[in-house]
Amino acid sequence: MADKDTIEEALEHFALAEESESDNRKQFIDDMRFARLGEQWPDKVRQDREREGRPVLTINRMPSFARQVVNDSRMNRPSIKVHPADSTADPKTAEVMSGLIRNIEVTSNADVAYDTAVENAVYGGWGYIRIATDYAHDDSFDLDICVKRVVNPLTIYGDPASETADSSDWNRAFVTELLDDDEFESKYKGADAQSFDAESHDDQDSSEQVRVAEYWQREEVPTKILKLSNGLILPEKRFIENAEVFAAAGIQVVGERDSKTHKVMQRILSGAEVLEETEWPGRFIPVIPVYGEEIHVEGKRYWKSLIHDATDAQRMLNYWRTASTELVALAPKSPWIGPKGFANADPTKWATANTKTHAYLEYTGAVAPQRIPFMGPDGGALQEALNASDDMKSITGIYDASLGARSNETSGRAIMARQREGDVGTFHFQDNLARAIRHCGRILIDLIPAVYSGPRVVRVMGEDSKPRNVQVNQEMPQPDGSMLMLDLTAGKYDLTVETGPSFTTRREEAAAGMTELIRAY
Repeated sequence: MADKDTIEEALEHFALAEESESDNRKQFIDDMRFARLGEQWPDKVRQDREREGRPVLTINRMPSFARQVVNDSRMNRPSIKVHPADSTADPKTAEVMSGLIRNIEVTSNADVAYDTAVENAVYGGWGYIRIATDYAHDDSFDLDICVKRVVNPLTIYGDPASETADSSDWNRAFVTELLDDDEFESKYKGADAQSFDAESHDDQDSSEQVRVAEYWQREEVPTKILKLSNGLILPEKRFIENAEVFAAAGIQVVGERDSKTHKVMQRILSGAEVLEETEWPGRFIPVIPVYGEEIHVEGKRYWKSLIHDATDAQRMLNYWRTASTELVALAPKSPWIGPKGFANADPTKWATANTKTHAYLEYTGAVAPQRIPFMGPDGGALQEALNASDDMKSITGIYDASLGARSNETSGRAIMARQREGDVGTFHFQDNLARAIRHCGRILIDLIPAVYSGPRVVRVMGEDSKPRNVQVNQEMPQPDGSMLMLDLTAGKYDLTVETGPSFTTRREEAAAGMTELIRAY
C-alpha cells in the first residue's frame, strides 16, 4: 500500500512537471532538429520541390553562431574557490577543499559535463549537470563524489514551482530512463516490468522497454543543533554518532536549540512498485540546470536557445540561395529559337541539344536558330540572401568580427575589442553556466563533510594541475613538531566562482607579456 501511495503521488507531480514543460520541450526538439540536423524546409515544400526535380539547398549557418558561444565557454570555464565562512572554519582546510573539488572535476571529467550542458542550452534552451557518489575503487568502501554528464536533457523534469536560476529551491525532480526487458530484469530481479506513467508515453514505449524514474523529493524536517565546549556547532545526530570520540577528548555540550534542515530522498520507481529507496547525504537535489535565455510570461517560464529567433532568417537564406542557384542551373536549358521546321534536318540531335554536347547541329532554313542569352543570376535574389545573413547576425548579436572576418581595425587591441562585442551580446549564456557551477560548488561543499567524514588520504589538485595527497580528519605531525588537523567535517565554508582563462593560459599570457617588455626595454 505504501508503494502504491508513493507512486500515485509521484505520478501526480510528474503530470504537473510534464504539463509545465510541454511547450519548452517541443521548442527544444524543433530547435535541435533545425540547427543540428539541418531540417530547415517545411516537409511539404521539400517534397514538392524534390518531386519536380528542383534544388532544395540548406546553407546551415546556425552551428557557426552557436560554436562562438560554446567554444568561448570552453576557453573561459568558471572555477570554484572555497573560503571559510565562520570562526570554526580553517583557511588551510578551505584550500584543501578547493583542491579536492578540482580533483573531483578532473577525475570525473566534469569539463565534459559542463560543455554538454552549455551546448544543449545554446542549441536547445537548457541543459543539465548531475552530482553523484560512487565507490573510489572496486575493492574499496571509500565513497567519492563525481560530476556526471547529462546527454539528453529531455530525460529530466524539474520542479514547476521553482523560481531560482540554479535549482536550489527544487523540492521535486524526475530523471526517467528506458530499459530493455532483459536489462530491467537483470537490474531489478523479480520486479514487475511495468513502465512508469506508461499511458502518457505510449508513443515512445514499446513492449520490449520499461520506463523507470528516479523520483527526487526534498522536504523540510526539524532538527536540533548542539554547541560544544570547543566552539564546534553540529547537528545532534552527528554528535551521537561520534559520542565516544567527543567523550574521550573531554568535549561537552554547552548549548542546544531547535532548527530546521532538509531531507532529500531518492526513489527508483516503476509503474508498479518502489524499486530502490536511498536517503541522499546532502540537502539539495543534485540536478543542476544550465538555462539559455529565460522568460516569464503569465506565471510560466520559457527558455530560448541562441538560434531560436534566427530560424526565420535562416529559412530566408536557404530560399534565396536556392532560388539563385536554380536560376543559374536552368540557364543551359534555355530553349532554341528559330523559324518553324528548322530542327527537321536532324531532329534527334536537336532533341538532346540541351543535355548532350554535339560536334555540329544542322538546321533547315535561311535563319540560324539561337538561344536566349543568359543574363546572370538575379540580383534581387542575391541581395535578399545577404539581407537574411545580416538578419541572423543582428538577431544573435554575433557579427563578422566575432566570426573571424577581417575588418578595418589594425591594432591588436582594436581587433580584440571588436571581437568582444559578440561575447557581450551572448554573455548571458556564460553567466548562466557560472550560476550553475556555483550551485554545483554549494552541493559539493554540502556533500564533502558527509562523504569524506572519516580519516583518509585524499588527492587534491592545485591551480597548476599538480596533484598531491593529503591526510584529512586526523592529526598530522608537522616539520616544526606541531600537529595539524584538517577536519573537513568542522566549520562552515562558502565559495566564489571565478570566470576567465585557465591557469595555463594565464601563465602563457604572462610569459608573452614579460618577453615583450624585455624586448621593448
